[in-house]
Amino acid sequence: MRDPIAALVRQEGWRAEGAAARVHYEGGRDRFAVEFYAETPRVLYWSVPTDDDEGGTAVPVPRDDVPDPLRRRIREDLDEAGIDSEVERREL
Repeated sequence: MRDPIAALVRQEGWRAEGAAARVHYEGGRDRFAVEFYAETPRVLYWSVPTDDDEGGTAVPVPRDDVPDPLRRRIREDLDEAGIDSEVERREL
């Protein structure tokens, strides 16, 4: 496991998936999966279907459509893991 991934999985809710780390977030009616990729230090946000939408699929979410509290939490987690939190703002 790569060092940044290992550091992130020590943060609440994060788990390793190969060269990435993922955390899930639920707030109100929104569900997101957030992924950090160590190879190309980037953060991706995905909208995840709710239990009521069993046939739905995850879709990428533009950074500007992600609630600010979630983006702040992700930057804090990155910082705590020793990863430059500015990677959260990088575009693809």
